[in-house]
Amino acid sequence: MIKKHLLAVATFTGMAVMPLAQADEFLDNRWYAAPFATFIHTGGDRGAQDGWGGGLGIGKIINEHFNVELKGFYQGFDQKPGVNGAEWQLAGATADVQYFFSRNAFAPYTVIGLGGMNTRLGNTEEPSFIGEAGAGFTYELHDNFLLRSDVRYRYNNNFDTTFGRDTDEFHDMVVNVGFVVPFGAKPTAVAKFEMPAPAPVAAPDCSTLDSDNDGVNDCQDQCANTISGSKVDYQGCPVSLELKGVNFIVDSAELTVNAMAILDGVAASLISYPEKDDIEVHGHTSSEGSYAHNMGLSERRSQSVVDYLQMKGVTNRLIARGYGESQPVADNNTEEGRSMNRRVELIWTGN
Repeated sequence: MIKKHLLAVATFTGMAVMPLAQADEFLDNRWYAAPFATFIHTGGDRGAQDGWGGGLGIGKIINEHFNVELKGFYQGFDQKPGVNGAEWQLAGATADVQYFFSRNAFAPYTVIGLGGMNTRLGNTEEPSFIGEAGAGFTYELHDNFLLRSDVRYRYNNNFDTTFGRDTDEFHDMVVNVGFVVPFGAKPTAVAKFEMPAPAPVAAPDCSTLDSDNDGVNDCQDQCANTISGSKVDYQGCPVSLELKGVNFIVDSAELTVNAMAILDGVAASLISYPEKDDIEVHGHTSSEGSYAHNMGLSERRSQSVVDYLQMKGVTNRLIARGYGESQPVADNNTEEGRSMNRRVELIWTGN
């Protein structure tokens, strides 16, 4: 009746798995027999000597703390010297409840029992009520063999039969010594194994990450999710964005279909981007045509982009600026250079 804690190492898919749980559930619920011998120290009201007896208990283990048991016994003792009368003969039975503090090899317990007893003294024989309370212990020598002893106080009420004494109530002390034999093999708990929890994964070093691909690592980036293609400052906040592919009908401010498709994506990015700084929309042209014509054309084109973005729901304050041919980024003497100079840029004025 020992609670055993089972520890083991299991092998699972080639890896050693240490047990994460102990098998400490109490599973023993066997029936048992418990023969015993008894020493009875009689109470003074009986006017009798101490005596001996024995009996047998049949019980069941209920759980980690409780046993229940039916116990029958026979005990006998003589009168004290100088007291007339025959031998006392007691035969009875009790229903006991035992409470165990533990189920270790040495297992102390308390017990209470209620039952009936037949008392015979000479020619007088009467039934009576008994109640017992006491404490004891078991000591496990083997799974199927335990030593047991307890000491009990016994109250005996004989229902107005005095057996020649001055009372019909007697108070005795009973000492029982015997053993317990459980039936069947002792159940043992099966060790529980669980897959170990995955080892915590260390968070990646932010200095090695650039979540928005703006060239500034995540440790320093103060403006997350920068719009793709933006030029940023040392803190990763947008400074400018060239709207590549935003073209217009020749010599007009009318957006091409392809330009509107590109601006749809820009508008969605600006709407979702948390920073709502003012933005200037700069229009630039190549050197073809007069300076005044190019200046006016660039202003109209930048305004066309502002109008389209606002129509798409952008809430930033948008300011149209035209710079004509005054800020070239390539050689206007080549077609490739002129194409690069015809451009529209977004400039974040807060950075």
